[in-house]
Amino acid sequence: MAKSKTPKSPKAPPQPQSPTEVLEAVKQLNSKHELSIIRLSEPISTDISAAQQSQSQQQQRTSDVSNASVDAPTPASLEADLTHYRELFAKLRFSYVEQVTKEKFIRAIVGDPPLIVSPQENLDLELQNASAKADLKALKTDVAATVEALERKGRELAARYEAVQLDTAKLEELPAKIAPLEEAVRELRENHAERLHENPDMNLPLQKTLDLVEDRKRRRDELNRQLEQLQKRVPRKQKELERLQTELQPLETKRTNSTAAAREAKRRKEGAVGGVEDDLEERGRWFRAAEAGLRQMLELES
Repeated sequence: MAKSKTPKSPKAPPQPQSPTEVLEAVKQLNSKHELSIIRLSEPISTDISAAQQSQSQQQQRTSDVSNASVDAPTPASLEADLTHYRELFAKLRFSYVEQVTKEKFIRAIVGDPPLIVSPQENLDLELQNASAKADLKALKTDVAATVEALERKGRELAARYEAVQLDTAKLEELPAKIAPLEEAVRELRENHAERLHENPDMNLPLQKTLDLVEDRKRRRDELNRQLEQLQKRVPRKQKELERLQTELQPLETKRTNSTAAAREAKRRKEGAVGGVEDDLEERGRWFRAAEAGLRQMLELES
C-alpha cells in the first residue's frame, strides 16, 4: 500500500528589504494586476470572438452615454449606463411578455380542439402566480442587498486602491530622500567614532543615555531656579552698592587728602634733615649714647 505524501507548503517569497526592491515589487504587482472596470466584465461576457464582440457592441451600443462610458469609464458614466440598460431591459421584458401572451392566446383559440380553461384552473394559476411573485420579490430583495453590499465593497476597494496609489507615489520619492539621509548617517557615525575617546558618554546605551539626559535636565532646571532667585536679589544688591558707593566717596576724598599731606610731610622732613638716609631715630640713639658717655666721664648720677 503506497503511503500518502503530505503536500509541501509553498515557500514564502523573500521579502524585499531595501526601498528600491519594494518599489520594484510594487511596480511588478501593478503591471500584473491592472485594475479596470471593463476588464473586470470580460470573464462574464459571451464566448464570441473579439471581432464579433466589437461588431455587436457597435451595432447595439448606439447611445451616446454607452459610447462615452467605453471611451472614458467614470462612476457617473457607469451609473448612467446602468440606468440606460435597466430601461432597455424593462422594455424588452414587457415586449417579451406581451408577445408570449398573444402567441399563447392565439394558439388556444385556433387550436383543434380549442383550449378551454375552467375557473378552478384559473384559481390554481393565480395561486401559483402569487407564490412565484413572492419568491421573485424575495429574490429581488436578496439581489438588491447583494448589489448594495457589492457597491459598498467596491467603494471601500476604490478608496484602498487610491490609498495604495498615493503610497506608491510616496514610495517612488523615498529613494531620492533616503540617499542624503544615509550620507548624513555615515558622517554622523564617523564623527561619533572620532569623539568616543574624548567623551565616554557618547558610547552609552539608550536607557543610560535617557537617564543622563533626564539628570542633565534636572540640573538645568535647578540652575535656572537658582538663577531666577539671584536675579530677584539683583535690585536689592544694586541699591546696597549705590549706598556703599555714596559712603565710600567721602572716604576716598579723605584718603586722597591724607596721602597728599603725608607726601608733603615726608618731603619737608627729608629737606630739613639733609637727606633721605638721615633719620630722627638714628639721631636720637646718637644723642642718648653721647649723653651716657658724658655722664660716665663726669661721674654724674642719672
